[in-house]
Amino acid sequence: MDTTSTTHVPAGDPGRLFEDRREAGRALGELLTAYRDDDVVVLGLARGGVPVAWEVAAALGAPLDTVVVREIGIAPDRVNDVVDREARELARRESAYRGGRAPLDVAGKVVIVVDDGLATGSTMVAAINALRQRHPRRIVVAVPVAPASTCRELAAMVDDVVCVTTPFPFRSVGESFRDFSRVEDAEVRTLVDRPTAAGDAARARARHLRSVVDLVRPTCRRAPAGVPDPADLRDLVGDARIVLIGESSHGTHEFYAARAEITRTLIEEMGFTAVAAEADWPDAYRINRFVHHEGPDSTAEQSLRGFERFPAWMWRNTVMVDFVSWLRRHNADAAADGGSTAGFYGLDIYSLHRSMHEVIDYLDRVDPRAAGRARERYACFDRSPSSDGQAYGYAAAFGAGESCETEVVDQLRELQRHAIDYLRADGLDAENEQFHAERNAWSVRNAEHYYRAMFRGNVRSWNLRDGHMADTLDALIDHLERHNDDSARVVVWAHNSHVGDAHATEYGARGQLTLGHLVRQRNRDQCRLIGLTTHHGTVTAAREWGGTAERRIVRPALAGSIEELFHEIGEDSFFLRTTADDTVADALRDVRLERAIGVIYLPESERDSHYFHARPSDQFDAVIHIDTTRALEPLETTGVWVDGERPETYPTSL
Repeated sequence: MDTTSTTHVPAGDPGRLFEDRREAGRALGELLTAYRDDDVVVLGLARGGVPVAWEVAAALGAPLDTVVVREIGIAPDRVNDVVDREARELARRESAYRGGRAPLDVAGKVVIVVDDGLATGSTMVAAINALRQRHPRRIVVAVPVAPASTCRELAAMVDDVVCVTTPFPFRSVGESFRDFSRVEDAEVRTLVDRPTAAGDAARARARHLRSVVDLVRPTCRRAPAGVPDPADLRDLVGDARIVLIGESSHGTHEFYAARAEITRTLIEEMGFTAVAAEADWPDAYRINRFVHHEGPDSTAEQSLRGFERFPAWMWRNTVMVDFVSWLRRHNADAAADGGSTAGFYGLDIYSLHRSMHEVIDYLDRVDPRAAGRARERYACFDRSPSSDGQAYGYAAAFGAGESCETEVVDQLRELQRHAIDYLRADGLDAENEQFHAERNAWSVRNAEHYYRAMFRGNVRSWNLRDGHMADTLDALIDHLERHNDDSARVVVWAHNSHVGDAHATEYGARGQLTLGHLVRQRNRDQCRLIGLTTHHGTVTAAREWGGTAERRIVRPALAGSIEELFHEIGEDSFFLRTTADDTVADALRDVRLERAIGVIYLPESERDSHYFHARPSDQFDAVIHIDTTRALEPLETTGVWVDGERPETYPTSL
């Protein structure tokens, strides 16, 4: 490596919560991979820094040693006595920790000094000063958490400073850990003796993985093609009113097909009456009309034509055509027998302009004068530099364009205020049409807020979006129960990143909420969260936002991931209750990497772009794993999609 400092200090970091020191060490090790092939020694400050340092040393395949630093206050007349006594104590503790072995030679080497966190950094400064006397080639300070100011001060003293998170305001190191219990001398001795060389560490990790696999495998249930036995499904769902079914990508055939088949069972055998999807309200409502034998569409494919914007393949695909066709037939049979029909609805927030048109169309029918007022209010968006929602949000957020917040709120309030009058004025199915118009007005209001928030922080905009989805779901359930005078049961389709409970992921520590978390919070015993995972295969995804849909190769899951663990189970597919057995729940509560592929897949930056840390048994009530999966087939396939991605070994195929 060169001698240029590459200090890693996150800017404006809201803070990250680690499960314990070991997880913090794994996160730190990922930031230090550039030192893997260098002549490195890792030193852990005893005692709390040693568990962190062991994970760093194992990640780098480097030797581990410990260093003891003690802060003391000395009266002037006792300096010599205290210094002599403390020096003997330091030597005794260091010798005890390493079992009497001599300290590792660090002369001419890169030394990474690790602690579990810093406040003022005074202890680390003392360690650095002592270390310089041993003539290392470079000194690197690595900690999971510290104030940004402390990191900057240390950066002036050493060659590199690496810190995972710099929360502001900084209060204490312990606030960044769920478990910050005291590290005892015995644990330090054990860790210093435990091998960290690449081969030894790999073997230790492999043994641990096998032990977890052996615990989990007996509780896995058959699920051919990802579809659990109906009895297992009934046992999981029980009397829950909301079942959220996820997916770890937006472009995997097996996820869509298994989810559709599970939903058929929930509708036919368990009385579920609605599917609420991560789709825009007006586009999904066109499907809802079709499956209820309403509206102008005569085929399932036609009912999916509302999905025009990127990524159209999420809903315009072959699995959706089959499911929508089945749902229409099911409703016809149910209506003929006097039973309950099932609808299809959207929860998402992106339909700013489409929802405005839907509101105006409704008002044109029931109150033309109100439609004129709606046109005037929504014309505010026409004065934006672009009709694109993101362009409007950017301009409004930074004062380069007009904000339409007042107009969209006023329109929503007027629509709600005259709801009774409109119900009298409308014709057949007036209540559903009024509800449809009101949800569109809500979508406009929240989308306007969302697009302005996009440029003020990812957490805020994400929370607005998932909050909108949760509120829309609540409103849908209330409407269905009013309309049908019965207890509504709803299946939710969304990505794992929305379905899972945020509190069980690293994003939750940053204040991020998810639909799954909000549903659990509002319906504690009446909901079930199901995640879907895969190990490798192909996926339909783009290389950039707005890009062409491609059939891309999904790399085998990374070591240390939940997908790797499930791959080692050795089954093509299975269904697993994450909390049915306490031993399994504890094993799956260990923090692991988890993969998330949205509509963009970037294998060249696989770890940074598509993985996060999570505790699966707290994130989901159940998981369905399908080891090998294939790309979802869009209704409009291009030559690029048909050709697929060439293997990395092309043209030799070796």
